[in-house]
Amino acid sequence: MTDITQAKAVSPATHSRLEHFPVTFFAIVMGMTGLSLALQAVERAYGLASWGSDLAYGSAILIFGAVAVLYALKALRYPAAVRAEWNHPVRLAFFPAISISLLLISTLTLSRAPAVAEPLWLFGMVIQGMLTIAVISGWIGHRAFQTPHLSPAWFIPAVGNVIVPIAGVQMGYTEISWYFLSVGLIFWIVLLTLVMNRLIFHDPMPGRLQPTLVILIAPPAVGFLAWFHLTGQIDAFARILMNGAYLFTLLVAVQLPRIVKLPFALSFWALSFPFAAVTVASFLYADKTGSAAHHLFGTVLAGVLLVIIAALLLRTIRAIRADEICQPE
Repeated sequence: MTDITQAKAVSPATHSRLEHFPVTFFAIVMGMTGLSLALQAVERAYGLASWGSDLAYGSAILIFGAVAVLYALKALRYPAAVRAEWNHPVRLAFFPAISISLLLISTLTLSRAPAVAEPLWLFGMVIQGMLTIAVISGWIGHRAFQTPHLSPAWFIPAVGNVIVPIAGVQMGYTEISWYFLSVGLIFWIVLLTLVMNRLIFHDPMPGRLQPTLVILIAPPAVGFLAWFHLTGQIDAFARILMNGAYLFTLLVAVQLPRIVKLPFALSFWALSFPFAAVTVASFLYADKTGSAAHHLFGTVLAGVLLVIIAALLLRTIRAIRADEICQPE
């Protein structure tokens, strides 16, 4: 009887946590896949063994599987909670993190198991395309969004489109890759204008959204990678994208000491993927141009990324143990 009583006591709490399991958990997968890509770049640049990137790759797959299962259970048991997230002005932008995670995993899988990578990429690409249309339709639909709702997290749907060509070109899907790059860059420019207006002329973002400032780095950094894969060269536009990524990295570096002092939330995982993207871009630029400066930039950024990931993992584990995550807002 005691065991049954305890089970009844625990069950509602477990269900409650599942109901409040946020879609932002997929940002952890983006961070770990980004870490694996960055470690791959470090290993190639220094001729190291691939155990580091392999470990991050395996961890990303395990985390994605766990998060996907839990969120699927939430969708089955608490569909109203999922609809509430979809109608949330901030969390709406995090839904494409699901397809972005698939695209990043397929990119990492391409060199390991091409036969698995292609269908995974195709599935992720289709979901990304559908979510892009759905999210943008939500933005311009009947709902009235206010300026305070806007944050750099709104870049996530655009960034997902720019990721598509990185593996897509290598698989031979050139035209569809150009489509996704075009969509991503167009909406990056539009959203960049809106976000800068919000940051300059309106009230500061709430503490939980402050870490999303780092997302400013991702579109030009990933855009550089996609542009190179499509054109095969470091041309003038590629240089503009690369230096744009450095500009936002410097702006974020100035804000970072203040951001890391804020109370922890899952939005802090927004720090991880952008730093990984600019790290990979730096090493690619160094490899194709022979730039020692960019090689140094990549090395420094990789070190920063490792510190960020270690701190995020530690703080996430502490938050889970303290039951600070999966709680009502």
